[in-house]
Amino acid sequence: MQEQLTPDFGDYELIDTGDFEKLERFGRYVTRRPEPQAIWRRTLSEEEWRRTADAAFLRDARSDERGEWRLAPKTPDRWTVEYSYRGMRLRMRLGLTSFKHVGIFPEQAANWNFIYDECRKLAGDSGGAKVLNLFAYTGGATLAARAAGAEVTHVDSVKQVVTWARENMEQSGLEGVRWIVEDALKFVRREVRRGSRYRGIILDPPAYGRGANGEKWVLEDDICEMLDCCARLLEPENAFLVLNLYSMGLSPTLARTAVRQAFGAPRTEQWGELCFSDRAGKELPLGTYYRFTR
Repeated sequence: MQEQLTPDFGDYELIDTGDFEKLERFGRYVTRRPEPQAIWRRTLSEEEWRRTADAAFLRDARSDERGEWRLAPKTPDRWTVEYSYRGMRLRMRLGLTSFKHVGIFPEQAANWNFIYDECRKLAGDSGGAKVLNLFAYTGGATLAARAAGAEVTHVDSVKQVVTWARENMEQSGLEGVRWIVEDALKFVRREVRRGSRYRGIILDPPAYGRGANGEKWVLEDDICEMLDCCARLLEPENAFLVLNLYSMGLSPTLARTAVRQAFGAPRTEQWGELCFSDRAGKELPLGTYYRFTR
């Protein structure tokens, strides 16, 4: 079933979008940063944006990705937001990085809910469901699975990001996650050789990336092998998969086709865009997703 998802995230608000920027509230503080998909005009004036923003990202003229943050007086460069859903209570630290990111992708809360619910359904298994989170970043999906009682393996190639995810786990009052600093494709190849199995697999691959030892990741070149490996790792029954794609131009239908080729027809499936609307009602797509159960 194709569906657009917008999570209910009390500590997050998309205030305004346009002219390739977005104005967002994370907890007490408002950030201003680039957004390539906001091709329309802003609703609020430049003066209102400047007055509202506590932190504004200024892109380096020599780089498409890097830049620096300009902070209003008394604005911290780190703070914490909270997210709640049923029995899940997450606390996550935000930080202003040189790549314009702040440490969470709030639209992913829609998938955190799904992961939590599926892991709760599988909680009857001895020791809880085994879940693998690949390209796991600061661990929102990891924490959702762990909060539901799953046995989670968290894989990311950047040591500092894994440390950040561990801090989020501790702030959320959780423990017991298996942390792996490694190239995700190298890890799943080895898991296939070992004959490992998981009840849940979460995939959040970037368009481009580097592994812990400089391994090159290009989404269009490597996603098919990644999906083939994951298909061999996922249990044939009572299992789920979540795939996110952020690369512009890659549609939910493309994600569905690629996954179904690797895994076969699922019992239930859902695909579409993850979105937020700003105060003027302008809908901003923030990535595509595909997820299934079997």
